[in-house]
Amino acid sequence: MNTLEFSFRSEILHALPSGALFWPAQKLLVVSDLHLGKSARAARFGGAQLPPYETTETLTRLSSDLDATKARRVICLGDSFDAPTLQTALPEADLLTLTTLQAGLDWVWIEGNHDPGPVQLGGTHRRSLTIGPLTFRHIAEPESSPGEVTGHYHPKATLSLRGRALIRPCFLFDDTRLILPAYGAFTGGLHSHDPALTRLMSPGAQAILTGPRPCKIPMPGIAPLS
Repeated sequence: MNTLEFSFRSEILHALPSGALFWPAQKLLVVSDLHLGKSARAARFGGAQLPPYETTETLTRLSSDLDATKARRVICLGDSFDAPTLQTALPEADLLTLTTLQAGLDWVWIEGNHDPGPVQLGGTHRRSLTIGPLTFRHIAEPESSPGEVTGHYHPKATLSLRGRALIRPCFLFDDTRLILPAYGAFTGGLHSHDPALTRLMSPGAQAILTGPRPCKIPMPGIAPLS
């Protein structure tokens, strides 16, 4: 697996091609914004029709990352399901896959704005969790202490490559905070030059673009020329 190693708050972390974060010293895999059941929610509430296999695709990717990293702990950084109680609408096969993935692992569900955490599933349910110098929560707090790790914004960045604009989900980090990309399939994203993100991140912030070979670039804070 091609991962990109970087340092945050003096801890060595790995950005995975999928958008997951791995902390080797803690054997901890972190994923954000799974949005499981997005297509089920759309079908139930009359939204846009999405491919019905998005949950299966997300869980398959998560299974691969768990196998590759040998993680013993998992933190899901909120918005794990696309709407409250939606876990009850998932196909039985997907629920079985999810509970199988949880077996034997220390699994933490962080509360998101789309869901309070899937309380009917196993694992620990928290609003936030601090491990060493890092604090995990769903949404970044403007006045947070250094070491905050969050999701919520689904950041993505544009890289100009051979005259073409390459748009990828990305991690964003500076000296204070780290924001993860959305892990779920068909989740969309917010460009790094959006004011909601430029207000949070310092001028020296970096972006790590996901994909087969994650790469680190200065965080694009200005919209690319069209």
